[in-house]
Amino acid sequence: MIGEDVLKMKIAVVHDYFTQSGGAERVAEEIACIFPSAPVFAAVTLPERIPSRLKDRKFFTSWMQRLPFMRQLHRLYFAFYPLGVESLDLKDYDLIVSSSSGYGKGVHIRPGAVHVCYCHTPMRWAWEYGNYSARERHGQFIQALLKPAISMLRWWDFRAAQRPTYFLANSENVAEKIRAIYRRDAVVLHPPIDIHRFRPADEHEDYYLILARLVSYKRIDLAVEACTKLGRKLLVIGEGPDRKRLEEMAGPTIKFLGRLPDADVERYASRCRALIFPGEEDFGMAPLEIASAGRPTIAYRAGGALETIVEGVTGVFFDTQDAASVMDAIVHFEELNWDSEVLRKHASKFGVEAFQEELLRFLAQVGMPYEQSRANETTAMPQLTRAVS
Repeated sequence: MIGEDVLKMKIAVVHDYFTQSGGAERVAEEIACIFPSAPVFAAVTLPERIPSRLKDRKFFTSWMQRLPFMRQLHRLYFAFYPLGVESLDLKDYDLIVSSSSGYGKGVHIRPGAVHVCYCHTPMRWAWEYGNYSARERHGQFIQALLKPAISMLRWWDFRAAQRPTYFLANSENVAEKIRAIYRRDAVVLHPPIDIHRFRPADEHEDYYLILARLVSYKRIDLAVEACTKLGRKLLVIGEGPDRKRLEEMAGPTIKFLGRLPDADVERYASRCRALIFPGEEDFGMAPLEIASAGRPTIAYRAGGALETIVEGVTGVFFDTQDAASVMDAIVHFEELNWDSEVLRKHASKFGVEAFQEELLRFLAQVGMPYEQSRANETTAMPQLTRAVS
C-alpha cells in the first residue's frame, strides 16, 4: 500500500492559522484527515473556524492564542505570526506536513526530520503588497507604518522558505512564484476538490453566483458593478472586510447572503447560471467546485484559472479587470450551451482520492532522514505521476 511506511512515522500537520474559512483551510483539513492520529499545529485557532471533521482532533497553538481580542484583531496581529509559528514545539516529530499561504513554512524542526510544505502561494500581502493594498482603505499614516513592517516580513518569509525540506505547489502558477521569490523548486499537486459534495440540479435558476471571502483583491466589485449595470441577479455568498464597500456600490439585483451552511451553498451552486470569478487567484478551488455541480464559470484570464477552466467547455474568460469586460463575458456566456456531465467529468480529475494518493506517494519517496533527502535535492526531487489537463 502506498504510504504504509509514512503512516508509521511520527507525523505532525501544520497550518498557518484557523481564523477564517477558505480553500487553504479545506486543503489543511484533507491533509489532516489522511493522518488521523497526527496532532494539528497552528499559530492561532478560533473554535468556529476549525473544520467540522477536525473538531475532535488534538490542536496545539502558540502563545498568540492568549493575545487579547484575538477574534476581532487576528488580522492586525500579522507582525506577531512569525514569532508565534517559530515557537511551536515540533521536536518530537519525524515528518511535518505544513499547509501554508503565509507563516506555516517557518516552523523549526529537529535535525533529521523532514518538512514538506504544501504552498498555496508565497505570502501575498508581503510580495504583492502594492496590488494587495491598492484597494484597501488605509490612510497615508497607516501606509507609512506598514511599509517597514512589510519589508521585515519579506525578509523573514524568504528565510523561512529555506527551512522546508521540500515544497509542493498547488499549481504551476504558484510553482513559478516559489522559484522566482524563494529560489526553491516545487512539485505541483493540485488541491483536492470534494466532487461528491456537489450534485447537478435538474433545474437552473436565473442568477449568477459569487462564492468567496469578501476581500478586495478578489475583485468582487467587478462582478457587482457588471451585474448591476446589466440588471442581472447576483447572489454573493461569503463574508469579509470588503462587504460594506460592496453593499454600498450594489444595485437592486445584487443580494448578499453572508456565510451559509454547506447544504445551502450546495443548493445555490447547483442551480446558478454560472460562477463569476473576477480575481486573479493562485489556484482557486471554486470553479472546480462549481464544475462538480455541473455549472460553468466566467473568469478573469490569469493565474490558476488557466489551469482549471477549459474555455468554451467549462467556462469563458474575460481579459481585462474592468466591469465592461465582465459585462461582455456575461453576454457572450449567455449565447452558449453547457453540458453538466462534461463539467463534472472535468472536475473529477481534481478529486480528493487522487490528491490523497499522490500526496502519500510523494511522502513515501521523501520520508527519509533529512541529511539523505536534502543531500542532492536537485536530482532527488520526486515527480508525481498525476496528469491533469
